[in-house]
Formats: sequence, structure tokens, C-alpha cells
Amino acid sequence: MVFGVPRRRAFTGAVAAVGTVILLASCSTSGSGADKDSAECEPYKKWAVEEDATVTAYSSIRDVEADRLEESWKQFEDCTGITIEHEGSGEFEAQLNVRVDGGNAPDLAFFPQPGLLASLAKEGKVKPAPAAVKTSADANFSPDWIKYGTVDGKFYAAPLGANVKSFVWYSPKTFKDKGYQVPTTWAELIALSDKIAGTGEKPWCAGVESGDATGWPATDWLEDVLLRTGTPEEYDAWVNHTTPFNSAPIVAGLDQVGKILKNPKYVNGGYGDVKSIVTTSFQEGGLPILENKCTLHRQASFYGNQWPEGTTVAADGDVFAFYLPPIDPAKGKPVLGAGEFVGAFADRKEVQAVQEYLSTPEWANSRAKIGEGGWISANKGLDANNLKSPIDKLSVEILQDPKSVFRFDGSDQMPGSVGAGSFWKAMVAWLNGEATKPALDSVEKSWPK
Repeated sequence: MVFGVPRRRAFTGAVAAVGTVILLASCSTSGSGADKDSAECEPYKKWAVEEDATVTAYSSIRDVEADRLEESWKQFEDCTGITIEHEGSGEFEAQLNVRVDGGNAPDLAFFPQPGLLASLAKEGKVKPAPAAVKTSADANFSPDWIKYGTVDGKFYAAPLGANVKSFVWYSPKTFKDKGYQVPTTWAELIALSDKIAGTGEKPWCAGVESGDATGWPATDWLEDVLLRTGTPEEYDAWVNHTTPFNSAPIVAGLDQVGKILKNPKYVNGGYGDVKSIVTTSFQEGGLPILENKCTLHRQASFYGNQWPEGTTVAADGDVFAFYLPPIDPAKGKPVLGAGEFVGAFADRKEVQAVQEYLSTPEWANSRAKIGEGGWISANKGLDANNLKSPIDKLSVEILQDPKSVFRFDGSDQMPGSVGAGSFWKAMVAWLNGEATKPALDSVEKSWPK
């Protein structure tokens, strides 16, 4: 995952950034220039240090999103005397391990992969979170999120940003003009797809090409469907490999995906046949919606940043998204998503202060007010009114809905050789014509012993 977008795919900031980011002024221009006894610094008083201190943070967050991140904690820096030196890298996963093994670990790392956090925690390289961070996290995040920062019963990392993947993008204008209704069940989704296909148009468009990471969007499809064909616990068992990757329920789930992605009457609107999904880039996958060459595109909330400049993303705009409906509404509201977690390699007072602050509603709302969209958090104290993008507001509403049952991106929890390797490759082979069982067999055989 990369800053609230799946790992392997760091483009949110680069694509969304147009023009110059104007940084807002805060208390001062340095970490020690504010009057720590002033009224504006009162909320930060408990984290203030007697002598100026520096905390290093390392993440996959880059470009304009990194600028916005750094702006979000400026008041904290000014009022506490703690300077946060953030470095974003497109090679976060590989380089973090190199730094840790070389004795040059950052004070904090923003982990987009719970699997990487867990592996380093089990090696004793990540510090357990202090009690204050645990208390804050428990108060501000659901148990579904807390567990991804927990390893072998010990809490290490509070959530930071988030995204929702269970979305289908569409054109509100097209729906209105053609009398289509937003489906609320899987059966209605298929009925709508059949209705559109009956007109001679292909209802769905998709793209899974992403350079070395080609195939990842198809893994999200399978994960979303498995949350709808089985229980959350069965999904967890598959992710953790207590259920074989090629077991009967997983085969059935991928076949369910195939009823859409491998249906020549359904795909690939605007691009060609089923195999064109593999050669169509992730970034361009849903764009035919704007040309009325396709009607539906399943992709995460962060896809809102992929539409061309000038596109209005809103319920009454050029494009918007609806929640990918459940197969059995009686089972609740499964939500697939992702995000980052703040883990520490040092336990100095100032490091723990930053950890705690980043787990609070105060920080989440500070970050939400910056920029035009493309960022959300699962923090229960986040006020959706502080978000500017309608899709971000909808995402937070879904995350905060008591009926929602959240599960993290499965491939990001699996061993790297699987989640970022054989799983992607198997989905590409499957889209290119390989049968379901052999495709899943190849992933099962690749799982580390």
C-alpha cells in the first residue's frame, strides 16, 4: 500500500497535484518559536518538551500528499518544540528493511502493510506502543482497525490514513438519463449489468496493468467478493492461510468475479475484449465512463484522483461511486479497505508524543482540512464536514457506519512473495484465459512453507 492507496501504486499525489501547494502559516516557522503557554497551544501542552527535539518519520507518502501531511502537524511542532522530519520514498518496503537491518531505522514508520509491521514486530525490531497510544487508539478506532496494529496480542501501531475499496464508479447523469437505479444488492447489480448488456453496450470497464505490479486491481475484486460470499472470519482464515488458497470457497468466489470480469458481454467497455483488461492501465480503467462507452467501474475511493482535471466528482456531478452491494444483505455491510499504521523503532518521550498525537481526532481533523480531497481516516472523531470531497465524505460515512464490517486488503497482509507476487501473476493468467482452479493452485504452491 502507498499512502492510503495500495502499495505498488504511488500515484495519488502525483496525479492529483496541479499547481502549487500553498502552505498555511501556523504559530511560527520553527518547532521552537511558539509561545507554548498561549491559548492556541493549550491542546498540545501535554506533549511539549523542555528542550527542542527531532523525530524522524519514514513512509511511502510523497509529492503533494507529503506536503499536506507535513502541514497537518505544523501547529503540533510549533507548540511542543518537537520537529517531525518526514521522508517519503517509493521504495519504502525494501528500504525500510535495509535501514532497520543496518542500524539506521527511523524513529517512526507509517506502515501501509500490516504484514510488514507484523514481521518486524515478531523480530523484536518495532517497539510496543506505550499505554497512552493504546488508550487513544482504543477510544478512536474500531476493533476491526486495532487488530491490524496488534501482533501476537501486543499492540504496536495505531492507524493513520485510510481508504475504502468497496466502490463502483458510475456517471450520475447517465443513470438519470437512462433511468438506471443505484443497486443496493448484488442481484440488482447483475440485473443492471444484464439490462445494459441487452442494449448492445458493455456495462463494465476495467484495467489491471500497473508495470511490475500488474494484476493488483484484480486481487481487490476477489477480496471484495470473498467478503460477500463468506463470513469475515472465513476471509481472515484465507488471508492467514489457515484455509488453503485454492479451497472450494475461494474457487467459488473467483468464479463469481469471473461472471463479471470474464463475461464477454460485460467487458471491456471502451477498450475491447476480456484480455484487454490486462493491457489497460489501472489509471485509465474507468475513463470510458466519461465517454459513455462503459457504465460501471469497480475501484477504491482514491480513484477519485484519477479523473481528468475539470471532472466533477459528486452525486450530481460527472462521476461518483456507490457502495459495492452485498450478496446477502442480512449478513451486514462488508467493507474492504486499506490504510497506514504508525509503528516506532524508538521509545523516546518525543517519539511517543508524536505517536499519540497522530492517533487523535485533533490530528485527523487537522489533516482533513488540508487540500481538496483524496485523504480520509477511520478515526471515529473525524468530522466529515472537514472533508471537501464528496467521495471522501461518503467513505467516512461508510467507515463510521455501525453496520460496516471492515477488513483490510488481503494481499497486503500476505507474505510478500504471494501478496505482491504470485497472487498478481495468477490473476493476470486467469484474465488471459487460465481456468480458476489452476490459477489458484499456482498461488497455493507458492505459499512459503
